[in-house]
Amino acid sequence: MTPTAFGVHRSKLALALLPALLALGGAAQAQNVVLTGILGSKALLLVDGKPPRGVAAGESYLGVKVLSVTGETAVVDVGGQRVVLKMGDSPTQVGAKGPAGGNRIVLTADTNGHFFSPGRINNQAMVFMVDTGASFISMSIAEAERMGIDYRKGQPMRMSTANGVAQGYRVRLSAVRIGDVQLTELDAVVTPASMPFVLLGNNFLTQFQMTRINDQMVLERRY
Repeated sequence: MTPTAFGVHRSKLALALLPALLALGGAAQAQNVVLTGILGSKALLLVDGKPPRGVAAGESYLGVKVLSVTGETAVVDVGGQRVVLKMGDSPTQVGAKGPAGGNRIVLTADTNGHFFSPGRINNQAMVFMVDTGASFISMSIAEAERMGIDYRKGQPMRMSTANGVAQGYRVRLSAVRIGDVQLTELDAVVTPASMPFVLLGNNFLTQFQMTRINDQMVLERRY
């Protein structure tokens, strides 16, 4: 089965989202914070999937207080915990994750209408982008290697990309998690195409009832 071209052309707007992703806080009120850029003296923060906002030192956004902004680094305070965010860092988790077992995911569109969310695959953090045109959860070879996925042991498959037909691999993921919602034993495709995030494809999405309300997407688990 050949997946779609994964909508990689839609990723141009999100190249700045190759971020430091941090899941912060306690088990009951964990917060997801992404440093997506530096705007002069302000840190451009993405908090809990909400649209990014520039936040200066001394200001707070959705409970995240910026303490300082220097170069490509921002120091923030979340619930009394001081964390250093760096542009381009591998995602890091700080604090308890909380138990999985939820059934509802709420995502907010960015200014271009795309839905992004921090999440985890096999307990490794990354940024997802919802892509209803992708048959499977899809990731680049670089992301697979970062997560320690031995994709070469997966099922080889020929894939259509922007540069023609290329070699890809179909692999099995132990767990895929967004917030407190976790699905297990899902297939994914590892592609040679460069992508700054993981595409959340239909083999994940079809297990939810999807409702669009203005700029929010609500996913309610079917079973």
